[in-house]
Amino acid sequence: FGYIMVNFNHERFVLACSTCRSSRLCYQEAFHEAMSRKVFGKKLIENGVIRWKLAEMARQIEALQDNIERIAFMFSSGVADAALGSQCALLKVQASKTFEYCAREAVQIFGGSGLVKEGRGKIVERLYRDVRQMAIPGGSEEILLDLAIRQAMRKAAKL
Repeated sequence: FGYIMVNFNHERFVLACSTCRSSRLCYQEAFHEAMSRKVFGKKLIENGVIRWKLAEMARQIEALQDNIERIAFMFSSGVADAALGSQCALLKVQASKTFEYCAREAVQIFGGSGLVKEGRGKIVERLYRDVRQMAIPGGSEEILLDLAIRQAMRKAAKL
């Protein structure tokens, strides 16, 4: 069982990296759409709600990137895999939740074009369908959150 758990750390880390890239692509596509699309005579980016959506996407993506780099440093510094279980679990949850948020908001920014498999929203439409495919492998969010809190409980009991 221990070997399986160690392997999951690496799987979850790689999934988080891939999911971060997908989140960035959602942001990039949504930003470009907001800069170029005109609605009621003005660019979509001129709407404060759209700017807020993009800013929130950027905030979540940058927080995820920071966590990825922190855990990568821990891996490269030789921190034992047993000590990284909860960190990798929480990272993967943060990654899937960030991707879900970014995909949803990108579709909102694209409007109906974000729901069609062709045209200018096709990339966002595909990413939106990929959200669940990134959230399930390596353990569901509920299981990973439970794993993290159980490991925290074990550490607290030793104090």
